[in-house]
Amino acid sequence: MDFHSLPNFFLLLSFSTLFLSFSHVQAQITFKYCDKKANYPVKVTGIEILPNPVVSGDPANFKISATSGKAIHGGKVVIGVSYVGVPVHSETIDLCKEVSCPVANGNFVISHTQTLPSITPPGPYTLKMTLKDDNGGQLTCIKFNFKIVLRSLVSDM
Repeated sequence: MDFHSLPNFFLLLSFSTLFLSFSHVQAQITFKYCDKKANYPVKVTGIEILPNPVVSGDPANFKISATSGKAIHGGKVVIGVSYVGVPVHSETIDLCKEVSCPVANGNFVISHTQTLPSITPPGPYTLKMTLKDDNGGQLTCIKFNFKIVLRSLVSDM
């Protein structure tokens, strides 16, 4: 490397460092309630996905922050995942396996870790989560989008 190419090298190094720093910044996940007119007893206040984007073959953690005006003694978390609008996965989870029951009124976090098969296709996905009480009543229902990438694409960064 000659003296004249040093400024370009440092510029490239600075840009690469800046790009890698921003690639780890977590963006706020936007969500929509399933029924905009419903007055759900549980209000979602935020969603965090780690890592974001999700990497096929690696564990991903979904954290749903919410608040409730009443205690929740038990229930179910119903999850449906669609890929480009086509349902590809559904599961029902005991709420008390995701949070400590009973859930006191106030703030709480539902945290669920899922390891996706390494053959999971990359691309845009939509997750629908419905929270039901122990009597089957709907406490909340949200939808949000997330992205899955291949592990090889992440290691190339």
